[in-house]
Amino acid sequence: MKVLVIGSGAREHALCRSLSLDPDVTALYCAPGNAGIAEVAELHAVDALDGAAVAALATELGAELVIVGPEAPLVAGVADAVRAAGIPVFGPSKEAAQLEGSKAFAKDVMAGAGVPTARSYVCTTPEEVEEALDAFGAPYVVKDDGLAAGKGVVVTDDLDKARAHANACDRVVIEEFLDGPEVSLFAITDGETVVPLQPAQDFKRALDNDEGPNTGGMGAYSPLPWADPKLVEEVMETVLQPTVDELRRRGTPFSGLLYAGLAITSRGVRVIEFNARFGDPETQVVLARLKTPLAGVLLASANGTLADLAPLRWSDDAAVTVVVASYNYPDTPRTGDPITGLDEIAAQDAPYAYVLHAGTKHDGDAVVSAGGRVLSVTATGTDLTEARARAYTAVARIGLDGSQHRTDIAAKVAAEA
Repeated sequence: MKVLVIGSGAREHALCRSLSLDPDVTALYCAPGNAGIAEVAELHAVDALDGAAVAALATELGAELVIVGPEAPLVAGVADAVRAAGIPVFGPSKEAAQLEGSKAFAKDVMAGAGVPTARSYVCTTPEEVEEALDAFGAPYVVKDDGLAAGKGVVVTDDLDKARAHANACDRVVIEEFLDGPEVSLFAITDGETVVPLQPAQDFKRALDNDEGPNTGGMGAYSPLPWADPKLVEEVMETVLQPTVDELRRRGTPFSGLLYAGLAITSRGVRVIEFNARFGDPETQVVLARLKTPLAGVLLASANGTLADLAPLRWSDDAAVTVVVASYNYPDTPRTGDPITGLDEIAAQDAPYAYVLHAGTKHDGDAVVSAGGRVLSVTATGTDLTEARARAYTAVARIGLDGSQHRTDIAAKVAAEA
């Protein structure tokens, strides 16, 4: 089949890489893509937020499946426009994507579905903010109601910081702090059947030892040797299936990728947030372990035939991804810096380690930085120790002036395994 992927980040590069290895994919396109994606897919220019433009491009290319990668196009209704053109699309409708587009909407759905989550208040005035902060106390968890590219959440013991973030948002969700480790669990759904993927854990803070500001994610690993073997089954029963059933009951069926951000608390599993698309950087490690060809799975979601799908097959290998970010990220990043070492990694570290591009572009023959998170260096191994070693060996080959990366991705769990 001919497949068109919408987006330009490392998540889309991971999707395109998997699709390029799928024998059923006869042509692979990406719009707008990046310098790395250009090696595995034909790039086309498009405004990813313009549903009519995306649908027109898909029609022109004869695409038989469109995959919408990022959250902003989904919340803007791009999947609806493609569906209206009669083309199968992997990604929820504008209405269903509010599960990510509005924290308040997600809380309402969870309440209706009986899904365990943090107690919360939705606030629109400074007075409501003060009451909510006072009710929960420190550490304060303050979430912008709308999309904020992974940077809309502040968790702090500093009341002034919490108050400032809350009052800078039009509408804000303030909730109780959830203790315990966090887990990302993706599931593919067609609105009825739910197929879970393997869990992963990402690292949100910019600096080692979970210090520094929140980011879109600085690395990830899978599997989770410390997690309860029944975790996926439990989350399916208490979170994923009830949420999909509730959205269908409301007349806004959700098809595509349902991402549950979870806290494994002392009182059990709680949902921190939902996303309506593959997470970045967790996609990089989850897809590295998926053995089932990807295109057929995503097409089954788009066509409503997931119930007929054979069980997914997974590698026993571990995967680790390390994000290399620009100077000054997560504040305004410096861009336009040349990147070296990519050919060396391809020559010396493949197939066990490879580079997925996030914020890159071509400048003549050179590849230069074009965003905050620039590269996701991904590696597999028989265990997390080997996967980590391979990932960091590859990271060491990369030259990018002023770049930064965490040195402790999966370190603690690898040492304990």
